[in-house]
Amino acid sequence: MASWDAPLIKKGMTAQLAKRRARIAAGEKPLGWKLGLGAPATMQKLGLEAPLVGFLMQGALLPSGSTVSLKNYLRPVAEPEIFVRMARDLAGGATPEAALAAVKEIGPAIELADLDPVPTPENIDTILEGDIYQRQVLLCAQTRATGNMDGLTSRVMRRGAEVNRTNDPQALTGKLGDILAGTANMLAAFGEKLSAGDVIITGSITPPPMIEPDETGFVHAVDPIGEVSVIFTRD
Repeated sequence: MASWDAPLIKKGMTAQLAKRRARIAAGEKPLGWKLGLGAPATMQKLGLEAPLVGFLMQGALLPSGSTVSLKNYLRPVAEPEIFVRMARDLAGGATPEAALAAVKEIGPAIELADLDPVPTPENIDTILEGDIYQRQVLLCAQTRATGNMDGLTSRVMRRGAEVNRTNDPQALTGKLGDILAGTANMLAAFGEKLSAGDVIITGSITPPPMIEPDETGFVHAVDPIGEVSVIFTRD
């Protein structure tokens, strides 16, 4: 059975995309898509065959260095991610090679999410309907042309100190071509597609870091591209 035929995924994606279409009809502008809960251990725990797919809206996009209030977050997380911008449309059935060839550029991103409720195999539909916890997204202004992931090092800084470094930023997310092709297939199953100009954030490079009450900022650098940062308040 294809992942999009699983009953809870079908139910959740149908509800999620209906909300997205309603928001666009009301005047909001789409930004692109997001992947979530795609780490191998997480997928095994939740009984998933592939990462979940959600959407991004222009209203959630903030420039690097922005200040964000966490006052209304219940379980705030800041996820260090790689973002992709598409150069052209990608229909369902595309190969990973075709998916990579359709990429315009990549760069570091931070997704802010509110991890409530905790995901379980029984509430996947609820998680999808709620857009997989999405709240805000910040993108680095510097990018690398094409989808070449070779030679990239991801570094995460918290409280002014480096807390994570990896030379394999695809270890938890899966290979970029594979997950983009999988996203295109998922969207095609529900009447949507990856389009030229779409931004896709590809999942957390580390286990999603919970933001603690005393933290005032978070930085994600992808060498040699650049870095993206966010400042936190509780006002």
